[in-house]
Amino acid sequence: MRIYLVVIDESPEAGIALRFAARRAVKTGGGVEILTILPPQEFIAFGGVQATIEEEARLHAEGLVAGAAGTLLDESGLRPSIVVREGDGPKIIRDIIAANPDIAALVLGAAATGAPGALIAHFSGTDAGTLPVPVMIIPGSLTREAIDRLS
Repeated sequence: MRIYLVVIDESPEAGIALRFAARRAVKTGGGVEILTILPPQEFIAFGGVQATIEEEARLHAEGLVAGAAGTLLDESGLRPSIVVREGDGPKIIRDIIAANPDIAALVLGAAATGAPGALIAHFSGTDAGTLPVPVMIIPGSLTREAIDRLS
């Protein structure tokens, strides 16, 4: 099965990337894997406080991904797999792609204005040719209608 790996955060462009990936998956008989990446937490000397901060960050990320998965299910009927990881984004993405040969593309959303995000800069820069799958960068300026037409 062809799987589209989509990285989700709270940005509007992440939702656009997810819509594009879902529509491609439906049309190609594939699926979607939603990934959210937690940044590494700064170390705090008091273990209880550290654990509470990490748990709150994880719960927030899981809520974000669950909301995206619900939207995906409502709009396309697809039930995505969900992954929440903490650490370095590019390394996590490489590890996930290496572990799953069904991943056919990495789908990232680009902000409608301003500089590209860290993942887009990384995977379209000096490491652009090193992934074993294509990187699809979906412009954040696209309307739902444009996405539907393109996908």
